[in-house]
Amino acid sequence: MKQTQIYQHLVETAGKLGIRVAEQNLRATGVNAKSGLCRIKGESVFIMDKRLSVNAKIELLAGSLRQMPLEEIYIMPAVRKILDRKPNQK
Repeated sequence: MKQTQIYQHLVETAGKLGIRVAEQNLRATGVNAKSGLCRIKGESVFIMDKRLSVNAKIELLAGSLRQMPLEEIYIMPAVRKILDRKPNQK
């Protein structure tokens, strides 16, 4: 499976958990900000720096999703494998 497909499936998994993934150019904000999960007006939003590589996006989003209750959600086996591994494990 291509990295872009894996990333898209992670975004869909986040959506199933009620988390919206918003890609933004964080450099353009003028604020020293990093990608991550936050709450905006009661909504869970993962703000992703769109300038990051697909691999970096996968690692960041997977890192947040690993902390969520994923037992009740169907996740494709290739994506589940990424979520089940320890951070920084290839």
